[in-house]
Amino acid sequence: MKTTAFTKYHIAAGAKMAEFAGYNMPIEFSGINDEHMTVRQGAGVFDVSHMGEIWVKGPKALALLQRITSNDVSKLYDGKVQYSCMPCYRKTSSMKTTAFTKYHIAAGAKMAEFAGYNMPIEFSGINDEHMTVRQGAGVFDVSHMGEIWVKGPKALALLQRITSNDVSKLYDGKVQYSCMPNGRGGIVDDILVYRIDAETYLLVVNAANVEKDWQHICAEGAKMGMQAGHGKELYNASDEICQLAVQGPLAMKIVQKMCDEPVEEMEYYTFRKMRVAGCDAILSITGYTGSGGCEIYVANEDGDKLWAALWEAGAEYGLKNIGLGARDTLRLEKGFCLYGNDIDDTTSPIEAGLGWITKFADGKEFIDRPLMERQKADGVTRKLVGFKMIDRGIPRHGYVLAAPGGAPIGHVTSGTMSPCLKVGFGMGYVAAEFAKPGTEIAVVIRDRLLKAEVVKIPFV
Repeated sequence: MKTTAFTKYHIAAGAKMAEFAGYNMPIEFSGINDEHMTVRQGAGVFDVSHMGEIWVKGPKALALLQRITSNDVSKLYDGKVQYSCMPCYRKTSSMKTTAFTKYHIAAGAKMAEFAGYNMPIEFSGINDEHMTVRQGAGVFDVSHMGEIWVKGPKALALLQRITSNDVSKLYDGKVQYSCMPNGRGGIVDDILVYRIDAETYLLVVNAANVEKDWQHICAEGAKMGMQAGHGKELYNASDEICQLAVQGPLAMKIVQKMCDEPVEEMEYYTFRKMRVAGCDAILSITGYTGSGGCEIYVANEDGDKLWAALWEAGAEYGLKNIGLGARDTLRLEKGFCLYGNDIDDTTSPIEAGLGWITKFADGKEFIDRPLMERQKADGVTRKLVGFKMIDRGIPRHGYVLAAPGGAPIGHVTSGTMSPCLKVGFGMGYVAAEFAKPGTEIAVVIRDRLLKAEVVKIPFV
């Protein structure tokens, strides 16, 4: 993180520091309410050195500013300041698009940047979309996810080295949830491993981590003499593939109408290479909502054909568009981890409750195995738990978790109001002695200790 000329003073003053816009910035000193009233009634100083300053000079300066800003710059005089904005095209060149972005915009989606893509956050509202998936069927555009091929006679050996789960247990058509330890006790990413055949695997990785994962895989592959690039043993196909997740109890009835072979009874965490809507596709049953359904991967050039066929098939079942906002609430109700929130480069799979994907099989010398074995044998000092609010309040990412007496014991990693339970809930890391279900803890919300209870997950 960057620092300002004043960062050292904030740290010395005991400020609560956090990343903001790439800078290590003070979030609060004496408490938000106290600081708020100080400014209202007295005087306070803010470090806003993270703001940007750009000079525009020369005989064409006014013409440029009249072009790029909404206010009338010609009304300014020396020493005068003007508030304005710089309009942009709805589809911006700075963000990537998927094969389906144009359809989201046409449907009136609330769009925002996510992992470098212009993605739909919501359509009809998060709660409505959430319940649609729980009770009917919805479609998510998840084409921002990454796809990396690992091929050749050394493919299995590489995957056994870089992932925590036992890839040797896979068979053709089977999918495995796993993570990639980073060599420092943390997690590079959590991933899905698809076995096409004994020497061909597809890794599906998180959108925000595609480049980081690719570099990590290539570095470890190079140690085994594996080459990266088009036609090589390692290949990043992320920009060539689009993906739709059709989720909900009615999802497979819709998808079945696009397939010539039966798919409704496919087993959980399996896949097939097959024709879907007349397109060459991979159809898998994994899901990030806990409500059933599938994922369909096709080449970008087949995206329009797949989209049209899906909506034609889904009309009688009330298929709806679902944004990333509801995807987050749906996964949280099932206790599924989100990379960047619940797991990251500083959390181990043992701390995160992912011991079930950390396999100490004979001959599997995966990265960080000795450390993970010690953690499993000796225990960890913190654990990721689920909790529900007892007092009325909505927990949010970053909020402090405390003992009933107020002593800090951890922090919230994911939290919101459950659309199904109508109660605040979340996940977070707590000191191990507070991790047992039924334990009362507190969430610090606006300097108040609000009661919560550690519970088993999934929540619904």
